[in-house]
Amino acid sequence: MTMDLISRRGILGVFAATSVAAAPVMANAFGFLRGNAGDMRRVKMYNGRTGESIDTVYWVDGKYIREALNEINVFMRDWRTGEVIGIDPRMVDVAAASSRLLQTNEPYMMLSGYRSPRTNAMLRRQSGGVAQNSLHLTGKAADLRLKSRSVGQMYQAAVACRAGGVGRYSRSNFVHMDCGPVRTWGS
Repeated sequence: MTMDLISRRGILGVFAATSVAAAPVMANAFGFLRGNAGDMRRVKMYNGRTGESIDTVYWVDGKYIREALNEINVFMRDWRTGEVIGIDPRMVDVAAASSRLLQTNEPYMMLSGYRSPRTNAMLRRQSGGVAQNSLHLTGKAADLRLKSRSVGQMYQAAVACRAGGVGRYSRSNFVHMDCGPVRTWGS
């Protein structure tokens, strides 16, 4: 990972946030989301399979914006079946905080958000790397890619948030981010 792609302030914030052991896990991600222009959270993504994109502020001054979360739910639906569920806002926070740490305005390419049980079972039959009880099934995970950042850079930024699971899939060129237990895997 090259240090010039993550700001010095971001790195110092990582060390400061991780040194507070008693703080709740999501506090790291929330700390990275605070900006100089007020306390707001924004997510930018596109889906190459559907051609859709989203660029929305979903949290302002301590409150999630229901309409924006509804947009995110539809955007992150299972594109194979069209099924929509409520995406856990903490998952969106992890992605937004990671993006902020990477200092990029580029939208994520979302490879997978919510997966219906039928889609997850189909993917499990095709690949050994799909968990039977995947957090994708509950709207708590996303598989993301950035053109301007390497898998290693995205992985390090998401790990720094200490807000959930982070998987590195270098051969497939994406990072899995979720708001489940803090853990890491992959190469």
